[in-house]
Amino acid sequence: MSRGKRLDIFVGADIEDGWAKVDTPRKSIISDEILEPSKHFLLFKKERRRGKTVTLVGEFHLPQNDSEALLKALKKKLGCGGAFKDGWMEFQGELKEKLRTLLVQEGFRFKSGH
Repeated sequence: MSRGKRLDIFVGADIEDGWAKVDTPRKSIISDEILEPSKHFLLFKKERRRGKTVTLVGEFHLPQNDSEALLKALKKKLGCGGAFKDGWMEFQGELKEKLRTLLVQEGFRFKSGH
């Protein structure tokens, strides 16, 4: 694009040209079921994103405000960043053993081998 030309944003396909809105279902199903911590069977996953390790733990069946409070407390104790997405807590770094001890103290259980 040269300096003298303007970009026309109205060039291209229009919805009336036969394009349809795509409604794809979610990849994961969010459960409405709420369980107490002792009824959870959590597991760990480890992913690499942009060259860094991310530890995922879940799947949590807690009310939204309880899960956000738990996430905030865990991030403060671990000194790391994290997020809560689709019932899974994501933490920056490889924190499996530290997370396990903190979550067991909170009353959560893990699947065997995790």
